[in-house]
Amino acid sequence: MRASTYITSVLQTVVADRGWQWPAKASLDTPKDPNFGDVASNLAMVLAKQAGQKPRDLAASLREEVLQRGAAIQDIEIAGPGFLNVFFKPAFWQQTVSVIQEAGQSYGQSDMGQGKTVQVEYVSANPTGPLHIGHGRGAAVGDSLARILRRTGHTVTTEYYLNDAGRQMQILGASIAYRVLELLGGPDTFPEDHYQGGYIRDLAQELVDTRGASLSAMDWPELLEHCRQHGLTRILEGIKRDLRDFRVEHQVWFSEQSLLDKGRVEATLTDLANRGLAYEQDGALWFASTTFGDDKDRVLRKSDGDLTYFASDIAYHADKYARGFDTVVDIWGADHHGYVPRMKGAVQALGRASEDLQVILVQLVNLLRDGEQVSMSTRAGKFETLADVCAEVGPDAARFIFLSRKSDSHLDFDLELVKRQSMDNPVYYVQYAHARINSVLRKGAERGFEPRPVSEADLALLDTAEDMDLFKKLDRFPEVVQGAARTLSPHHVSFYLQELAGLLHRYYNTHSVLYAESDALLQARFHLLLAVRQVLHNGLELLGVHAPEQM
Repeated sequence: MRASTYITSVLQTVVADRGWQWPAKASLDTPKDPNFGDVASNLAMVLAKQAGQKPRDLAASLREEVLQRGAAIQDIEIAGPGFLNVFFKPAFWQQTVSVIQEAGQSYGQSDMGQGKTVQVEYVSANPTGPLHIGHGRGAAVGDSLARILRRTGHTVTTEYYLNDAGRQMQILGASIAYRVLELLGGPDTFPEDHYQGGYIRDLAQELVDTRGASLSAMDWPELLEHCRQHGLTRILEGIKRDLRDFRVEHQVWFSEQSLLDKGRVEATLTDLANRGLAYEQDGALWFASTTFGDDKDRVLRKSDGDLTYFASDIAYHADKYARGFDTVVDIWGADHHGYVPRMKGAVQALGRASEDLQVILVQLVNLLRDGEQVSMSTRAGKFETLADVCAEVGPDAARFIFLSRKSDSHLDFDLELVKRQSMDNPVYYVQYAHARINSVLRKGAERGFEPRPVSEADLALLDTAEDMDLFKKLDRFPEVVQGAARTLSPHHVSFYLQELAGLLHRYYNTHSVLYAESDALLQARFHLLLAVRQVLHNGLELLGVHAPEQM
């Protein structure tokens, strides 16, 4: 990040002094191959027409002036059609240690978002049963994204949309009511299309234990509503508990029923109709979603008078924007991919830009045990709930694995692998890097090592290839965090931490810290390890994963 910022500043000054405009297509990238420099830029190629020069000739001219102005730059090579491959002096990289130690927990923080208000809505599972591991993946993505956005200067509100209205809640109430009557000695008439889980019988038993035979005296509508409310309350308690144990925060719990009770849904539909974006046909109310690029218009109110989920969703998003959010981020299961175009169309119908709604799709989790598929069946006694998985492997392991791949790609979650204390386990691999540094520091203290302030350390002694690799990786952390925020992709932080941990483990196996050749070298390596530990801590915090002192 310092490297990109530094060379950008120098290049922009050179371009401005020559009376040219900075090209919109100018880019600076970190080459995968270090032979192509620490930073590479296409500036000469995209500026050539404006400058009236051939790209390589312009690159040579820019090179000469940048080397004169950039005291931290060691060399610039011109490659191919005119790429500028920039190499920094070792002293520039060695300063990274001081920069990180001075910043501490704020290293990686930025004002990129400039206070932009963002609402992140995630999980939002129907309160008809316990959370499963698919919900857990969405929870980890949403919570970590909120942390990353806040770290990059956004004002974030996290929200859970509670689907407490509609047919599924009626089925929940009926499922519990049938079990209540059965427990009270009635016939077993439980419908096959109702909720079958053992938790339904448990909820029914709770009612029987507290209300007893008085339940059988209720008429069906009263019993149905009583069971529905009890089920909603108890299941929601369980959802909140599971999310709390998983270190997931929701600042707002928004009720779908509240939209109906306040007339927000009807008001939104009336507004769409008045503006010619909703129309009556065949006794139903339709949204003109083809106006906004959808493949067909969508039903808002069925011919029998029932509202569709889409109608409530439009009203819900109207409420979100009315609360003043600049951007709304919805995190959905991948099976909702076909829902995205119509929802973006609805957002445009509400008077907002399509980009004001960002949708992150989360793929299913394939649960394994030692490489073998685990049946997703509660009745078979196999793990399927988030609470069960966390109870076995812990929230740290679960969160890290959920965030170890791009959210819209399939994920294999091997219960046995994530419990192993081996380098094959990515969670252990990263956490052990942090714990390993603490172990070195403890052993140093036991041997009487007295660290001096970093300002007194001779960081110039850190000049090996392994030192440089660590410096350059540490410098990139703020850039990675900003990239994760810009693309709404928390997995970038996970990838980075695994790479940083790998460099740390290699460094540890290559260079002695406590038995360094001199006290000066020991002091320098001590401060390098402190910098690595700080970045590991800061990165794990963004993922909601603990940075352990020892393992």
